[in-house]
Amino acid sequence: MRTTTLGADGVPVGWIGLGCMGMSWAYDEAGRDDATSLDVIHRAIDLGVTLIDTADVYGPYSNEQLVGRGLAGRRDEVVLATKVGLLTDGARAMHRNGRPEYVRGAIDGSLARLGVDHVDLYQLHRIDPAVPLAETWGAMAEVVAAGKARAIGLSEVDVDDIKQAQAIHPVASVQSELSLWTRGQLADVVPYCEEQGIAFLPFSPLGRGFLTGAIASAEDLPEGDMRRQMPRFQADAAEANQAIVAGVRAVAERVGATPAQVALAWVVAQGRYVVPIPGTKRLRYLEDNAGAGDLELPADALAELDGLPEPVGDRYGTSLPGVTGR
Repeated sequence: MRTTTLGADGVPVGWIGLGCMGMSWAYDEAGRDDATSLDVIHRAIDLGVTLIDTADVYGPYSNEQLVGRGLAGRRDEVVLATKVGLLTDGARAMHRNGRPEYVRGAIDGSLARLGVDHVDLYQLHRIDPAVPLAETWGAMAEVVAAGKARAIGLSEVDVDDIKQAQAIHPVASVQSELSLWTRGQLADVVPYCEEQGIAFLPFSPLGRGFLTGAIASAEDLPEGDMRRQMPRFQADAAEANQAIVAGVRAVAERVGATPAQVALAWVVAQGRYVVPIPGTKRLRYLEDNAGAGDLELPADALAELDGLPEPVGDRYGTSLPGVTGR
């Protein structure tokens, strides 16, 4: 797989990463299969998918434990990223905690669950509006100074937030949603990251699976799946959003690739340090996604994808309080 670096001064990574949330949380939890998920992690590394992303809230905690098992004996082959700052109260009700004392303690819990002495990237999952960003980011800088993280990043922030953090400690990465049905970050955040040499890590680069054509509506999803509550998957919105899927499929047929590969290649084309982290717990989807790392779309295909319609429906609606909003 082609490689880039985690920002201008960062370590090399495969151009497609792996998001691990869905292996144990939020999507089809009844279908959890740890043995297969471990196979996916091992195969990802073999394919050059070296950026492995998790978070303490996924589970909560069980996803970090799973990833730790998957990396046993292979820690030095990956760039390991986790997150802090979101907590769940059960039934996926969430709140934020950016208090410095919490951050200092949370990293130790993550390291223990992952079975490592440091992570390569420690990310603030969401800014806590009750705590000045300077205080939270200062505590994360202390984590780096203590050798428990190599670098620190932000998630779901705007340019002003990035600048405020940069004044205290370098920002290695920004993780936010980016796909052919979520393009808002292209207006200012992605260009700013490009200018500053900051890695941009798109989560849900396949529109939570919708852009592959595998999901026609919320009814195609298992009971309890988080996506069943999201506005874009509801009947009328999902029907309208099939226009985006059709556009991706048309380009895929023309260039001899799969819809997933085309959707991911479009994301990769948005910047030198844009490294999408599609999530999967199935080997066939992993193989498909990894193939996008070597797919360079021609200019006419990129222009056609750029012209696809905007999605119908909000990203989250009211389905995940604590996650949405700044």
